[in-house]
Amino acid sequence: MATGTNPAAAGTPQRILDVAERLVQRRGFNGFSYSNVAAELSVTNASLHYHFPTKAELGEALIARYTERFTAELERIEAGVPDAPGRLAAYADLYADVLRGERMCLCGILAAEYQTLPALMCAAVIRFFDQNEVWLERVLIKGREEGSLSFDGEPRSIAQSILSALEGAMLIARPYDDLERFQSDARRLLTGMLA
Repeated sequence: MATGTNPAAAGTPQRILDVAERLVQRRGFNGFSYSNVAAELSVTNASLHYHFPTKAELGEALIARYTERFTAELERIEAGVPDAPGRLAAYADLYADVLRGERMCLCGILAAEYQTLPALMCAAVIRFFDQNEVWLERVLIKGREEGSLSFDGEPRSIAQSILSALEGAMLIARPYDDLERFQSDARRLLTGMLA
């Protein structure tokens, strides 16, 4: 999944979001401060507070932008990949692309810090996961109807398992710095559902 924006063309709020997103995906939300972002951008903390008065507002903006981009990628997959197994593989590739960039899924890393996040950020993280589960459920239903996927259980439950498995595989591959480990886990998961 594409991350960030073109720094040369981006205004200050977008540049702030770009830097903060990278920091969150590498360190977690509690692992960075406005000072870290300000230092990278060579601006003052006051400039950051002008655009995002609180860290919680910055966090909400990060999740909203990430969700918007992720949703656009899901729409691109639906428009460009006709079969359910291909859509599932393309979905797993979104996660691999993020991991390849030495990052974690933004909402996945925020889920690890869930108990410490502001309430509005918590709600936005849950919405992100819910949207992913709904999309995966549609793909699974399509695959079962077309006969390309076979699985035991309800599509919604399987969608939850896929999302959990991919997020978990990212988390475990990260300390090993092993993209192939993630890709192998994802292939095994998805191959097991082929009809």
